[in-house]
Amino acid sequence: MDQFQKQKMSTDGYGEVKDSDGDVNDYDGDTNDSDGNIKNYDANDCDGDFTEPGGDAYEVIGQGVDPEKLKKALHNMIGTKIIRAGCQTEQLHGGTLGDVRLVTGMAETANGETVPYKLVWKTQGKWERYGDPGSWRREYDLYASELSSLFTRSLRWPKCYLAEMNDDKWQIWMEYIDGVSGMDLTGDMYVRAAEELGRFQGKLYAMQPGILEGLKNLSGADAMEKFYRHYSSWDKLHDYIRSADCVIPKHIREMITGMDEKADEIWRGVEKLPVVFCHRDFWITNIFYSENEIVLIDWDTAGWGHLGEDIVSLIADEADVDHMVEYYYKCVPAYYRGFSEYADISHVSDLYIRQRIILHFGYRLLEWYMNSNSENESQETDGINNIHLATLQKIYEMGDIKF
Repeated sequence: MDQFQKQKMSTDGYGEVKDSDGDVNDYDGDTNDSDGNIKNYDANDCDGDFTEPGGDAYEVIGQGVDPEKLKKALHNMIGTKIIRAGCQTEQLHGGTLGDVRLVTGMAETANGETVPYKLVWKTQGKWERYGDPGSWRREYDLYASELSSLFTRSLRWPKCYLAEMNDDKWQIWMEYIDGVSGMDLTGDMYVRAAEELGRFQGKLYAMQPGILEGLKNLSGADAMEKFYRHYSSWDKLHDYIRSADCVIPKHIREMITGMDEKADEIWRGVEKLPVVFCHRDFWITNIFYSENEIVLIDWDTAGWGHLGEDIVSLIADEADVDHMVEYYYKCVPAYYRGFSEYADISHVSDLYIRQRIILHFGYRLLEWYMNSNSENESQETDGINNIHLATLQKIYEMGDIKF
């Protein structure tokens, strides 16, 4: 049986969240009233008289949803005691060992109201990312901290309703964000995201809040340089782009290899930039424009980085190739402007954005190009396979931006 199975019932009835054996889980749970006093309630009574839009009652059998956790999350979300809750789930996306599901249904409150709900249930098991062994639990650690108090009015993450760690696995029940993301983001939204990110980072840089100092599980400021060193030393990529067999246009090859020759000088320049708190996965599928706010998801790679690092990802990480150069010239100044509202960076004349785009994405795009052709007999590319070369071409067309 699939993780969740919806069974139609011939007559109106109650939907019950059952365990894998088909038994309704009976247990007691606690909640707080408006005065903060703990009140006991039957948290296991997860049956409810809920119907689909067509009017048919249904039963939900859950092999993964813990009804106690669901009701605790809904209590924190809705702000009142939950008597019954039915649910359906839909797979959204997942990480290396992660699972992300949209959970929807109807919840009955203690005062007799029936409330529709929608939230995201994210689980993550232990795994080790190259060079960043603590990343598997970082999102949980951040949500368990007071980081949420540092966001601005216009940039935030999804609200957390419940976060728990058990052994080597965590789960977070969080707000579902209904907004514009990915390739649907407009140019104005790109610029807004860049400027609000600048404001957020500038505010934290100026404040130097103790909350950030207390966060121990963060990636280091040298992560981007280490990533480049790892990729550029890979013989498969290093040798191919310098070989006679390489069919990539000469000017793109020279752009990548020429930046290799300047890499040490560039990284030393980057090290002189302010160190800021970075999202580190600031690309279009993790950015939502919702109700005039920028909402960022997936914080597992967050950490310290140098000024402008997240903008590198915004511009080049599987972005809108057709508008890539245009967004580059608009977003970099917007980011600089937002940061400058809180911190004086008038002494910074070069953010090394284009250089870091080449260093960070040059060999990655080369790898993607090579992999896209590995199943083809010829090196000729068209359609989606050409997107990697098209991206490199757009990077080539960019010029350095000075302030």
